[in-house]
Amino acid sequence: MDTKLVNRVASLGLLFWVVKIVSTTVGETAADYVSTNLNFGLTKTTILMGVVTILVAILNFRQKKYFPPTYWALIVMMSIEGTLITDILVENISVSLLTLDIIFSISMGLLFYFWNRKEHTLSIHAINNDSREKFYWVIVLTTFALGTGVGDTVSEYLKVGYLYSLIIFGSIFILAGALYFSKVINDVLAFWIAFIVTRPIGASLGDLFIQAPNDGGLGISVATINIIFFTVIIASVFYLTIRLPKNTTDKLELP
Repeated sequence: MDTKLVNRVASLGLLFWVVKIVSTTVGETAADYVSTNLNFGLTKTTILMGVVTILVAILNFRQKKYFPPTYWALIVMMSIEGTLITDILVENISVSLLTLDIIFSISMGLLFYFWNRKEHTLSIHAINNDSREKFYWVIVLTTFALGTGVGDTVSEYLKVGYLYSLIIFGSIFILAGALYFSKVINDVLAFWIAFIVTRPIGASLGDLFIQAPNDGGLGISVATINIIFFTVIIASVFYLTIRLPKNTTDKLELP
């Protein structure tokens, strides 16, 4: 393989995880805002956001490299769409959260199986062709749907509450990192565990901010949270973009 091929996804680091969590929070609050506050309803919002997600995906794929504005725009849109997919299955079709958790977990397992069978690697440091990038983004969307289901299962079905959900999933995130640095699990497993749990972390954080105090939240308006967090995302993406020459020189792994 030509080792000069450019990796098409973001490099990992502290800022990656900060933006990922904030993007996830925006996905949770923005979906609720459009569906409820703007009276679009769940079905119309899902269709609208689905169309926008597809357009952003096309734009991102055309880059053939990691370009922060399109990459993170697609992360945000997939966060929104993943949330809506789970919500519409639960609320409109009455699929139970536990059933969804199982279905999405099996789906992820199958996607990883076919990805590895076709490309002979699951490394996120070698997403350097169309096939690998497609697998990557389909799994990303699945993680958002799975993370939404798991987060809702813990916070609502098990009635753990938003704060304790944040603590539980935050602990899993830290544990995944500790196991990786201790060489108990490999980088692929550690990354996807962390990637999945950042969805309920962001959702729990969002719910903690926007829910009424009587419901265990802080009662901050959805619009305020979206403005603050979108500002954080835009500033972070701008910073990542101006540092792009350094980020795109990462050495790629061979399969």
